Amino acid sequence: MQTAVTNPKPVLDKPLMHYGSRTLERLAPGAEPATYRQVGISPLTPHFGAVLDGVDLTRPITEELAEELRQALLEWKVIFFRKQTGFTAEHQLALSGVWGPPEPNPFFPKTGTAGVSRLAKDAKAAGNKNIWHSDHSFMANPALGSVLRAVEVPAAGGDTMWADMAAAYDNLPDDLKARIAALTAVHDWAPSWGALMNDEQKAEFRKSWPQVEHPVVVRHPRSGRKTLYVNEPFSTRINGLSDAESRELLDILVLQARIPEYQVRFHWEADSIAIWDNIATQHYAINDYFPQRRIMERIAIAGVPLS
Repeated sequence: MQTAVTNPKPVLDKPLMHYGSRTLERLAPGAEPATYRQVGISPLTPHFGAVLDGVDLTRPITEELAEELRQALLEWKVIFFRKQTGFTAEHQLALSGVWGPPEPNPFFPKTGTAGVSRLAKDAKAAGNKNIWHSDHSFMANPALGSVLRAVEVPAAGGDTMWADMAAAYDNLPDDLKARIAALTAVHDWAPSWGALMNDEQKAEFRKSWPQVEHPVVVRHPRSGRKTLYVNEPFSTRINGLSDAESRELLDILVLQARIPEYQVRFHWEADSIAIWDNIATQHYAINDYFPQRRIMERIAIAGVPLS
């Protein structure tokens, strides 16, 4: 006698992408907008991403300025600066120190300055960061943020996009929020960075970088705001589900970063700087400039356990 095979219950039984308005809040519930005296704020969207004006980051950073930078990043999630002529890797290290010590990426090439990684792309090394991701989610304590400066940019193209993952969470259907509330996901570097390695190299890296688990929904360590925390290259499965259910749910959740209302796009110029909250956002480096050169230098800011 054959046993009937039943399909698992769909994760979502109604359309995921909806028309009309979305809930787009800049601040966590109950939080008040900050007052800024050291910097000017020029929003790129009403709720997400802003250019900060009137500050020279090559000069020493006072505690008053540092506190406004911290508040601006918490409020806008990604902040930008232009025309920072003379800004060096040493200035970048000092700027990242406003939030914490550097956290090196084990897979990135380093410069002569501790903690700084150089990302150089040209006709011989095409860009390959064009996937929505959160830096270092494969680490037990993922990076709190990153500071990226443009050293050399193409004449056209090479923009970067960020997605607000708190907005992504806010706009999930209530039944899906309930489904993922207590779930955890496995994060692993091997499917992405491991594709460039042989088996021996992967085995050696695995000694220092085992798989880790993080909640699917995390609370931001400073604001307490709920944020969707799975990403395409590093989140490999959701615990407690069958392979099919895990894949279906992950596909739905990582798709949220692609919704334009949650995004901001920045056009790089030489001496531009971006700082982003790596827990609250994902980002995507647009690979439309090949074979032009694009040289960036990045520092990640050491993180804390997520809950």
